[in-house]
Amino acid sequence: MSIVLYNFFLWLYQVGIRIISPWNRKAAAWVKGRKGVFAAIRAAGIKGSQRVWIHCASLGEFEQGRPVIESLRKIYPDVTIIISFFSPSGYEIRKNYAGANHIFYLPMDSPGHAKRFLDLVNPSLVLWVKYDYWYYYLRELRRRKIPVLLVSPLFREDQPFFKWYGNIHRLMLDSFHAFFVQNQRSAELLETLGITRSVFVSGDTRFDRVIDIAEAFEPLPVIAAFCADHPVIVAGSTWEEDEEELDHFANTHPDIRFIIAPHEIEADHLSNMESLFRHSIRYSDLEKQFKSQTTGIIHVIRDTRAPNVLIIDNIGMLSRLYYYARICYVGGGFGDDGVHNTLEAAVYGKPVITGPVIDKYIEVMDLAESGGVIIIDNALEAESVFNRLLEDEKEYSFHGEAARAFVYARRGATEKIIRYIQEKRLLTSW
Repeated sequence: MSIVLYNFFLWLYQVGIRIISPWNRKAAAWVKGRKGVFAAIRAAGIKGSQRVWIHCASLGEFEQGRPVIESLRKIYPDVTIIISFFSPSGYEIRKNYAGANHIFYLPMDSPGHAKRFLDLVNPSLVLWVKYDYWYYYLRELRRRKIPVLLVSPLFREDQPFFKWYGNIHRLMLDSFHAFFVQNQRSAELLETLGITRSVFVSGDTRFDRVIDIAEAFEPLPVIAAFCADHPVIVAGSTWEEDEEELDHFANTHPDIRFIIAPHEIEADHLSNMESLFRHSIRYSDLEKQFKSQTTGIIHVIRDTRAPNVLIIDNIGMLSRLYYYARICYVGGGFGDDGVHNTLEAAVYGKPVITGPVIDKYIEVMDLAESGGVIIIDNALEAESVFNRLLEDEKEYSFHGEAARAFVYARRGATEKIIRYIQEKRLLTSW
């Protein structure tokens, strides 16, 4: 891609998102969030001689970078941490994250925006989490000789870096001082571009994050009451395609408790879910009942005539919900974009089920090969797997133990990144 085509892409993206913003909630938030962003950064009055800027595309990348952020905070308590997001789904959920001093939207890429942003933020060190490469920001960082570390990228042959038309993408890679890649294949692909120095196969920081969450688990009383002594299937990050694979089994097994946390919680989607799952209740309604009459709600939930499907109508609970499952279902595997985060479920030592679209997710393919994930192709297969895992303790234990072992064996990426920062004295005054 030439710089002319890249600039055209930037222009087209901004025009397109503004056109759809009156009808699209995320697009509207994207546009609104960037109004006056430079004034907001200036008004924040960023202070501190040592400043770390962490860029995350969205919520998933934030969670991936979070173990590094929190380790930096412990080791360097006086450092100023600035987080930027490109997507509203990351910013809106984590804009009040206490582990950072400042959180902003990243202004759209341009030469002027990159200079203004870096003049205001003035970072000593930059961590770029996984991907979301922006040419002008990265080139300006390179011009200013600010160290930039790429955290947990995963490179594949089909990416533009490795294509004849990927010159501008290869130039972006030149801006990074070190690469902490997820696997050996990523390192080998970088080597084909002549990038061999400061490439470390450190693994994926998401393993550290899900282990931290599991080991710091805090109970959810409303969820515990809903589950009672029933077998529980937790379905996380579901889309309509996933829900249509699950509804028959849920509707015909009132003795099993289903907890479904959809990827999108818009009113229309929640209403459609209520139509799909005939014996359902929303978490917000159940919580109100629980708070008003705790003893009574536990009695009602034990009644087999009570709702057996709990629809989670908030964001942020999913990683703890998997704790209550006997079986975990992770959504996205029946859609074009592919499966969501299976590690959040696997860490608890529970069998994980998902749909067939996993080819872009190396950790899911590896997890499936180890036995921790079971891939299904349709609703009938899902029901067969559910029944086997509910009835066959030996098979259940095999898949659950494989899932947990897979996650814990890959712990440690965060430590490697932090050690590099310490050894290179990137946050130490000489």
